[in-house]
Amino acid sequence: MTATKVEGVAVVPAVTPGRRRRVPFAHAVRLPPPRQAAVTAARATREWSRRPSGRLTVPGVFLLALVAATAAAGALLVPATIGGSKPVAVDASAAPTVAVPPALPLDPRPTGPLPTGAVPTGAFPTGVVPTGPAVAPTIGGRPSDALAAWAQQVGPKVGIPPTAMRAYGYAEQMLAQTNRSCALSWTTLAAIGQVESGHGSANRAQLGADGKALPEIIGLRLDGTGGRMRIIDTDRGALDKDKIYDRAIGPMQFIPTTWQEIGADADGDGVKDPHDLDDAALAAGNYLCKGGRNLSIPGDWWNAILSYNDVRRYAQAVYDTADRYGRASRL
Repeated sequence: MTATKVEGVAVVPAVTPGRRRRVPFAHAVRLPPPRQAAVTAARATREWSRRPSGRLTVPGVFLLALVAATAAAGALLVPATIGGSKPVAVDASAAPTVAVPPALPLDPRPTGPLPTGAVPTGAFPTGVVPTGPAVAPTIGGRPSDALAAWAQQVGPKVGIPPTAMRAYGYAEQMLAQTNRSCALSWTTLAAIGQVESGHGSANRAQLGADGKALPEIIGLRLDGTGGRMRIIDTDRGALDKDKIYDRAIGPMQFIPTTWQEIGADADGDGVKDPHDLDDAALAAGNYLCKGGRNLSIPGDWWNAILSYNDVRRYAQAVYDTADRYGRASRL
């Protein structure tokens, strides 16, 4: 392309559109073809590696590269592992099908202000109940069967199986004879039975016509985890089938030491069975009446429930349930 001069100044004509003009940069470095450069570099490296300095340096460079690659891989993989989801540990013990509060403490003293409220009572159980220290079972049944008519009438009103109703009512009748000053109502026992085991239905158990809950209701290990108490085995597993820790047992959820102290034989079969609701309900009544309590007095009633299980929400649940039973039974 020929430059022209305009008023003594060289002017380069404009490039025609559509045509490219290559302008070499004065400072550009001419590079050999890639293949030739690779071959040349390989030869130089091979010759250098044969020298003494090369023989010492090459292994070090290789090792350094290997360490760097490992570190780079770790920087990518370790955070991914830490941030990844982890499986949640599964509790090995079988949880009950209904909420079963912690087992009965021996006799802890409640602290703090007590709840307030009138003592819940219900329709008084009516029926001919055998008297005397030795109660013999009726022919083909239990002493509590004397309350069958009352249980059939009241049970549907309050939503309690007749077999359980007879056990609770019979315990009230027996305490009225042996410890009248306690003034225990069946509604209190029924509320504890509901909160503790759903009247003998926890862990998929069923309450039989003989008052026994089968399969036997055995609570979680009292090993100090999950908010539970920690009680080392006291019965060598005789009652709770556990030789390491104690467990609460039966529809009224006694711990072995409490049952050994307060267990009762309400059906006259010669066995104090914590899995028999007749025996367990009467034993619970004896426990609540300990220490000369008068359960018609609100303070004594709340103290009795908290001695059974020193948890405020538990005591409130028992009160609400007992009050509901009492109101429904009078309809």
